[in-house]
Amino acid sequence: MDIVIHPTYFPSIAQFVTMVKAKTIWLETEDNFVKQTYRNRCYIYGANGKLALNIPVVHTQKNRQKYKDVKIFNEDSWQSNHWKSLLSAYRTSPFFEYYEDDLKPLFSSPTENLLDFNLKCFNTICDCLQVDFSIFKTITFQKETRDKSDFRFLVNAKKETEQTLSKYTQVFASKHGFLRNLSILDLLFNEGPNSINYLESQKLPTP
Repeated sequence: MDIVIHPTYFPSIAQFVTMVKAKTIWLETEDNFVKQTYRNRCYIYGANGKLALNIPVVHTQKNRQKYKDVKIFNEDSWQSNHWKSLLSAYRTSPFFEYYEDDLKPLFSSPTENLLDFNLKCFNTICDCLQVDFSIFKTITFQKETRDKSDFRFLVNAKKETEQTLSKYTQVFASKHGFLRNLSILDLLFNEGPNSINYLESQKLPTP
């Protein structure tokens, strides 16, 4: 199965379920940037429940801006804040220490371009999961794809369809119950090397 999918900030579990089942992955890099999507946000499980981590971006006067041209607003300390949130949420999880040294550098050196940063995060997660995908980038934007399965709908954070995902152990589940389809980070810190087995056992997401 060849798929087209958006590169996002620490992709959702549903996105990774799709990718581990794909033969070839085409990353959509020619679309316009849209607010309130996973392009610049992810969700983790904090002590008070579902917590959004948002990357601030530089807004231009243009009505439309290509995703690949979006710049990160690095004037505030968002990287430090995101890392503190991850520490608070996951330092007691079974595998946080195991991956901490791989992930920490992402939050210490500023990156100017949003897409570049997302790809850097994605590659780091792939290294942690020890997966090697066959990946290409789109050259032109196609509203409808004829030769690929279109999973670009998974980029929507506000209008997303609830996906059927099996339960796994989460740090704060005793407080707030099981939260589905968080960032891949939640699965990685809680399941570690078993994450791939989990992803492969799940059903493909539906629109």
